[in-house]
Amino acid sequence: MQIKELIAEIEKFAPLTYQESYDNCGLLVGNRDTEATGAIVTLDCTEAVIEEAINKKCNLIVAHHPIIFGGIKKLNGNNYVERTIIKAIQNNIAIYAAHTNLDNVKLGVNAKIAEKLGLINLQILSPKKQVLRKLVTFVPVSHSEKVRTALFEAGAGQIGNYDNCSFNVEGKGTFKGNEKSNPVLGEKGKLSIEEETRIEVIFEAHLENNLIRNLLKAHPYEEVAHDIYPIENSYQNIGSGMIGELQNALSETEFLNLLKKSFSLKYLKHTHLLKKPVKKIAFCGGSGSFLIKNAINSLSDVYISSDIKYHEFFDAENKILIADIGHFETEQFTPEIFYEIVKKKFTTFATYLSEINTNPVNYF
Repeated sequence: MQIKELIAEIEKFAPLTYQESYDNCGLLVGNRDTEATGAIVTLDCTEAVIEEAINKKCNLIVAHHPIIFGGIKKLNGNNYVERTIIKAIQNNIAIYAAHTNLDNVKLGVNAKIAEKLGLINLQILSPKKQVLRKLVTFVPVSHSEKVRTALFEAGAGQIGNYDNCSFNVEGKGTFKGNEKSNPVLGEKGKLSIEEETRIEVIFEAHLENNLIRNLLKAHPYEEVAHDIYPIENSYQNIGSGMIGELQNALSETEFLNLLKKSFSLKYLKHTHLLKKPVKKIAFCGGSGSFLIKNAINSLSDVYISSDIKYHEFFDAENKILIADIGHFETEQFTPEIFYEIVKKKFTTFATYLSEINTNPVNYF
């Protein structure tokens, strides 16, 4: 198996188009056509993780955090980033990162947090806009089912918990081919009026190329009329943070103890206790202070995240309990997602959860 085959499975789950503009996801080091000998999945790629890959004879590391985030002008080994990259190149080890694209998909980083806390009724806290598009095409009635099926197979027509969704209306299409045309229906040089179906389907923007490919293959016409429209609606399956509910309400201290137990925490930072039951939980893996207002507006009882600054704790305004449990701690289970993706598709491929604790923060 080549490295690109494994990458394709990860990107099917978390397409690169869902990464934030400032991010640097994808294959950072190595050649995608190289035969893969094994993979280490980890939160961070460090020198120690490279050494682990060498010892386990793996030539691919799949990490959540990109080791190359800003620009690199020199590779002299003067810092841990340069040393890690040099060591990877010297040992022919590829490094791949899925960061904010994995944060933004519904079954990604935040779903793992929900899983560890046993939360139900999950929703995206801040859904993204401009993720969806609509395709409209016109096809002879006799071929409408074939074209619809082709569009669905390319991933179109997914709306929430429903698939194969489309809108169809019948009407009359007109056309007249010139001397170079080769019409399937009617005759060249003569006006043709045909019974046609207008088919409308919604799709995620990153599926457009596959969608058009399937459309052209299934459609009988020499020239396939189709329109693509951007959609401003928020998309409930893609976005930042998440909301969930406990199956049974807890007191604030009971919930904080649940947090400590579920995430193996020695300490956590939180705002004043509000002395009310905890049922609805908002959360965001990694740095999530930008979602505090969203969490409040969602009427959640608690907001869990990390990297919250001193003055940002005041933003709770006694409306919500904020718990900062640490950046590493919120994302420590993320490698499990990579492991599950790879093992589901490539059951016999050598895949290892890294045994290296990459958390740079220690407590005394």
